[in-house]
Amino acid sequence: MLLIDKAIARLRRTSRWRLGVVATSLVVGTAMVTTMSSAARPAASAAFDCTESPGLPDRLGTLRTAGMVRVPAGYVQLGSKEAQYRDELPTGEKIRVAAFWMDRTEVTNAQFAAFVQATGYVTEAEREGAAAVFVVPDRALARSDHNWWVWTRGANWRLPQGPASPERAHPNEPVVLVTYADALAYARWLGRDLPTEAEWEYAARGGGSAERIDREPRDPKGRLLANYWQGFFPYVNTTEDGFAAVAPVGCFPANGYGLSDMIGNVWELTRDRYEGPHQPHGNGDPNISVQAAHAAPRRGERMVIKGGSFLCAASYCIRYRVAARYPHESDMPTSHVGFRTVFRDSAMQSGMR
Repeated sequence: MLLIDKAIARLRRTSRWRLGVVATSLVVGTAMVTTMSSAARPAASAAFDCTESPGLPDRLGTLRTAGMVRVPAGYVQLGSKEAQYRDELPTGEKIRVAAFWMDRTEVTNAQFAAFVQATGYVTEAEREGAAAVFVVPDRALARSDHNWWVWTRGANWRLPQGPASPERAHPNEPVVLVTYADALAYARWLGRDLPTEAEWEYAARGGGSAERIDREPRDPKGRLLANYWQGFFPYVNTTEDGFAAVAPVGCFPANGYGLSDMIGNVWELTRDRYEGPHQPHGNGDPNISVQAAHAAPRRGERMVIKGGSFLCAASYCIRYRVAARYPHESDMPTSHVGFRTVFRDSAMQSGMR
């Protein structure tokens, strides 16, 4: 136990971004965000140096498919025969998915800042004045799976740890602490949409099949292929992948369709309401932190989120797979849920450019 205590103390001294990071400030639109200096480098397990990216695709807002890749048409049967949880078992017949465009990466803080600058949009967390933030719990207090969520006053997409923390949103990290309405507003600004669950899972497979449950996302040489939790969740994160929390987008190898971070990093919102069986495990319960803070209860519909996040661990939830799905309240801003957008070919064929 002494070893765990020492590890917890070390983690509390560690930046949410990465050990030894030197940060500089950068203004993107009207939002203050923070970026890494050129001296900082990702861990050796990462596929390439992703820290230099500004997080903003060329011609965003003027080219309908800026920052996107085209996913060809095909068929998908949701779920996997290798699933450990009943909510991830195969469901129904194969679904035909028409060709569409999808963001190559999760939507970044820089992209969201451009949207805010252009429209003056204010997120639900900013209007309410609080959001659910992940905090490594004290070992003596962590007796249930909600104690790592803290309903934090002043936390929002610009201040992902709240105003008491020196941390600010990094431009090339995925935007978090946004709700379904926030994500959809961003998508509509660009003439796009959020993906359906079928589109998301089909694209995430990259032309391949669902993963085996007993395999972490590593290549044959043991190198990590995604940002997830290594170590004893929620106390000890060894940061083998180089990241204590979210990673900059595109740090790990893209799949067969050229899409990055389809598993791990942050859960991603879809357009679909959650239906079917649900095994309540592996995500904690941010609602308990809302109740503890005597905040307004969440009343939004439960939407499907996909792909797992940096909080998924082999020692706990193991939901870092394309078949993973979880219900998430549409009005719940949390620090491990983001999104990416799609643009459907049918819209382009009807005259949209």
